[in-house]
Amino acid sequence: MKQAVLDGFKAQFGEKEGVKAYFAPGRVNLIGEHTDYNGGHVFPCALTIGTYGAAAKREDRTIRLFSMNLDRFGVYEVSLDDIETPSPKAGWTNYPLGVVWAFAKRGMKLDKGFDMVINGNIPNGSGLSSSASLEVLTGFILRDLYGFEVSNQDIALIGQYSENNYNGCNCGIMDQFASAMGKENNAIFLDTADLSFEYAPIKLEGAKIVIANTNKKHKLTDSQYNARRSMCEEALAILQKSLDIKGLGDLSIEEFEANKHLLTDPDMQKKAKHAVYENQRTIEAVKALKDGDIEHFGKLMRQSHESLRDDYDVTGIELDTLAEEAWKIPGVIGSRMTGGGFGGCTVSIVKDEAIENFKKTVGEEYRRKIGYDATFYTVEIGNGPQVI
Repeated sequence: MKQAVLDGFKAQFGEKEGVKAYFAPGRVNLIGEHTDYNGGHVFPCALTIGTYGAAAKREDRTIRLFSMNLDRFGVYEVSLDDIETPSPKAGWTNYPLGVVWAFAKRGMKLDKGFDMVINGNIPNGSGLSSSASLEVLTGFILRDLYGFEVSNQDIALIGQYSENNYNGCNCGIMDQFASAMGKENNAIFLDTADLSFEYAPIKLEGAKIVIANTNKKHKLTDSQYNARRSMCEEALAILQKSLDIKGLGDLSIEEFEANKHLLTDPDMQKKAKHAVYENQRTIEAVKALKDGDIEHFGKLMRQSHESLRDDYDVTGIELDTLAEEAWKIPGVIGSRMTGGGFGGCTVSIVKDEAIENFKKTVGEEYRRKIGYDATFYTVEIGNGPQVI
């Protein structure tokens, strides 16, 4: 992939001095879904698939961007002076341009433009955070090319800020944080309320992480994601009248059950319930992992999916089919939807000897019920962004 992206750069922009290759990973969240904007815990890990980039500075104020995945889109060219607001015709380039804009908002203004070519191997629209990967990649490249003093954690926050305020998706911090702070063979136990975190080694002796892609595209900005977030914010505002809490993640299950009557809208109560219960499940799951109880971790993954299906209502027939068929297979330790929902992927922990049967059986049932194929990937846990 490194050579491919360098060749792609040369094909678009010619031989250029100082061109370098970079990588930022995608992520999968093992448990803790829709908790990151509710002040709860998440448990993602970076993957060895992600977004590759080749970039070099220019001597003028022009930015030129090209995606090898979307080559029909051609080279997008824009002046640094014309990126104050996102342009509908900018398409995918609004993600890197949003990061340039967000850097400037923090006082890190580019004096000169740059050329960048990207080539990703995250399936598009799969919910494995191709957008966050691209944002982190761009931030990492800007730091390297322009010498900005900014930490990987800040790159994550800048990426989130740009997606919220430039691209209009009200996402939490998890995706960018997992990409920017990834560590090989470790997941990140992150408290989104204060960004305190610890690395937890993932020791899956005799098992692997398998991702199943529904191949139903999802686009969070257009989905009901922002509506879910608004409902949780409303629930929080109501509970705050009686309770001293900063986020739904501050509540124990007992505190929620004692006060849920304050939420008179049944749908709102279910959404808040998911945020509280999922946060506690995530804390319990990490403890189970540390205790070497992978079977309990798997049970909590299933409970997570059931809550996302029944209370948060973000799964749909495609994700439910993948998860529910996986639960029937001997050797599947746990399986659940991962990411925002409304399409995208499931993540499963599967014993080595069961992987082929899992892919075959779940794949056949999915095709029978949904009418088209799911795609399966056995993945590794990788590091954060790097020059390659």
